[in-house]
Amino acid sequence: MNDVHEHHEHHAQHEHHEHHHGHESHGSHGKASWGMAARATLHCLTGCAIGEVLGMVVGTALGWGNAPTMVLAIALAFLFGYGLTLRGILAAGVDLRSAVRVALAADTLSIAVMELIDNGVILVWPGAMDAHLSDALFWIALAISLALAFVVTTPVNKWMIGRGKGHAVVHQYHH
Repeated sequence: MNDVHEHHEHHAQHEHHEHHHGHESHGSHGKASWGMAARATLHCLTGCAIGEVLGMVVGTALGWGNAPTMVLAIALAFLFGYGLTLRGILAAGVDLRSAVRVALAADTLSIAVMELIDNGVILVWPGAMDAHLSDALFWIALAISLALAFVVTTPVNKWMIGRGKGHAVVHQYHH
């Protein structure tokens, strides 16, 4: 019975994808507009920023060094990024297991690129790794690193959405 249900779900999703794809295929990127990609990236950036800042605050409060604080910040960025996506998918009535799979498929590349750029900028910015939460340098470097991460990740999301991946998968649950 479960196999029949999964087959039906897969078939319905496939039909939905074909229906959308047929209406959205204009050019090589489908209907993946820059606005759509920017909204997906902003959604991802929100979760990443919450996780990053929380990780840095917790690591600093606990007196941790740069490496463990950065690892915590990255882990929390993924957690909050996935969490924001899960919230919307679960609200659409999708079961937890399926929602987790959709969130992982939709957000992993986007969050990974964002974290690579964001943390890479912080690593190479002179003094940024040693700046404290009360230093303007900390907040300036963080803001610029997140802005650069947004700029680099938006084309990645546009490419993925145009191919029916990433936030294109999540979009079907927002109707």
